[in-house]
Amino acid sequence: MSDLLKKAISLGWGLTIVSKEKVESLVDDLVKRGELAPSESKQLVERLIDKGAEEQNRFKELVNEQVKSVLQSMGLASAKEMEELARRVAELEIKLAELQQP
Repeated sequence: MSDLLKKAISLGWGLTIVSKEKVESLVDDLVKRGELAPSESKQLVERLIDKGAEEQNRFKELVNEQVKSVLQSMGLASAKEMEELARRVAELEIKLAELQQP
């Protein structure tokens, strides 16, 4: 495999932003230069696209974990916690209204 292809694979998350057309173009160039057999090109494109999708999912998970960590360190309430508080306030309002009735 060429150095260019190895670099593309090693970039990992970089593949997440590369379009399928760009990957196909890269692989076509490898075929034209004789660095890749035409019969292997379709499989390589599929592997690179799959690798890009995997890396994109991992990147999203990493970003989500980092955001959660930052929010927790700031002491901010989560949406779930806010919903629970709103539910509890609504219950207390109902009880208060019942107590105020003659």
